[in-house]
Amino acid sequence: METLLGRISEKEELLRCYNSERSEFVMIYGRRRIGKTFLVNKVLGQKFTFQFTGSHKAGKSRQLERFADALKEQFKLSYTPFVDSWYHAFDALESLISQKKGKCKKVAFFDEMPWIDTPGSEFVSAFEDFWNTWAMLRDDIMCVACGSATSWMVDNLVENQGGLHGRITSRIYLRPFTLAETEQYLRSHACQWSRYTITQCYMFIGGIPYYLSLLDPQKELAANIDDLFFLSHAKLENEFHELYSVLFRDSERYMEIVRLLAAKREGMTRAELVEATKSNGGSLSKRLENLERCDFILSTQQFGNKRKGMIYRLSDFFTLFYLRFVDGKRRSSRPYWTTMSDSPAVAAWQGLTFELVSMMHVDPILKKLGISGVHTDIYSWRGIKEIAPEKGGNKPTTEKAQVDLVIERSDKYIYLCEMKFSSEEYVITKDYEQRLRSRMSLFRECTKTRKALLNTFVTTYGVKTGMHSGIVNHQVLLDDLFDNF
Repeated sequence: METLLGRISEKEELLRCYNSERSEFVMIYGRRRIGKTFLVNKVLGQKFTFQFTGSHKAGKSRQLERFADALKEQFKLSYTPFVDSWYHAFDALESLISQKKGKCKKVAFFDEMPWIDTPGSEFVSAFEDFWNTWAMLRDDIMCVACGSATSWMVDNLVENQGGLHGRITSRIYLRPFTLAETEQYLRSHACQWSRYTITQCYMFIGGIPYYLSLLDPQKELAANIDDLFFLSHAKLENEFHELYSVLFRDSERYMEIVRLLAAKREGMTRAELVEATKSNGGSLSKRLENLERCDFILSTQQFGNKRKGMIYRLSDFFTLFYLRFVDGKRRSSRPYWTTMSDSPAVAAWQGLTFELVSMMHVDPILKKLGISGVHTDIYSWRGIKEIAPEKGGNKPTTEKAQVDLVIERSDKYIYLCEMKFSSEEYVITKDYEQRLRSRMSLFRECTKTRKALLNTFVTTYGVKTGMHSGIVNHQVLLDDLFDNF
């Protein structure tokens, strides 16, 4: 039987709510396939009084019919309750729970709640009435609301301005596994891959428990990627479109945004996205907010240029890999990735993707640098400088530079991070050293900072000592990123 790995604080919070002396309304949210239902079942499964899962794209009448069937089955009734509205449905639930004896918490688990709230169903209003006029007035009720459509969960529960305003007693947001948690999961499933290989796996599917569960530890990583994406009847063949259509009602607009960001690995500003999507600022802002809530995109402030706002990057590894290598490719009976995985195109893509892996593991980086207890701010930076033409020249030239990860300490130091994915120690050449020095000069000139600039390399196996390695002030290794901070 599958065991619950990680999620320590989330498990503790669920048990705290179960053992409290008041009624609790717990909301659990996070992207699809992240393990929300698994968490609840493992921690509270033996304590359920009632559970109900919404059906995707089912209408109000069908949802109510299934709810009535669930009441009959779980309360062991000889009849099927008649419920023709959600108000009547919750009235029936109140009555049946009230007949339960004992002082322990009565747990009502509503899974995929966004799917229950069909247009015009009045589900939210009925649930408000159920909670406000009955459940919260007792001290032995625990309602757990769970859903993948994070935007719905936040809009209708967290930011509810009606009867549920301020009623949630606990919020649990499930994020993807870190590298350390991914390693723990794979080791528990008899997978003996190296950390280098686990990191490659992370670049393809991220720390999504469901995707990890599909891996065969007896096969090499490349063969697993063929099974998941490229062979006939691949396990994740339809996952991309299902993922976005389940989470977002106007999924095509969301997929348009992630496709744009996939093509611009350095990220895009909001203004650039407005121009590219031809959408109004308000609707775009809402979509960006929803994508970030679901961990599909990552936003970072621009250092020294805050008036231009955030830089948005696609941060969902599954989406990045799918759009770069899988989208539009026909499945076949012949392995594709096994022959493709060592190509220069894949090596270049992994180099870029390792930058994102590092940005998603800032806490272990701060710990390695010895500054986890120091106040820090995280930025990205883009710099451009116009250089006047030399005498006799016609046009000015421009000097550009970018740093994806800038760590500013509250005292007098700034870390300019370089992320390099390599199968061996990374070698800094004379030309590369000069580029780093030029970048530092441009950074100082553009930002006007007086703080000390520290070149910090995040690499797999470190920087090879040589004539030009002195430019490196600090190093963070792949093993450090696996620190379970």
